[in-house]
Amino acid sequence: MIVAHVKRDDARGTVYESHLTWLIRTFWWGLLWTVLGFLTLVLVIGGFILAGVGIWLIYRVVKGWLYWNDRKPLAV
Repeated sequence: MIVAHVKRDDARGTVYESHLTWLIRTFWWGLLWTVLGFLTLVLVIGGFILAGVGIWLIYRVVKGWLYWNDRKPLAV
């Protein structure tokens, strides 16, 4: 994560800038929702939040990888 934050300025104007932004947003939003899921786990809703986060993370990783493999920028 630190490397993505540091290297994003170096990638400015390239295809990879959008990938680093995608990665950073995936990490921070995933962390936020994971913490929220664990905090609400005793209320049962936390399990649904964590399941949703897991599915969302898989989607983000697969989409990012497919675009990376095709050398295409992501819409961020």
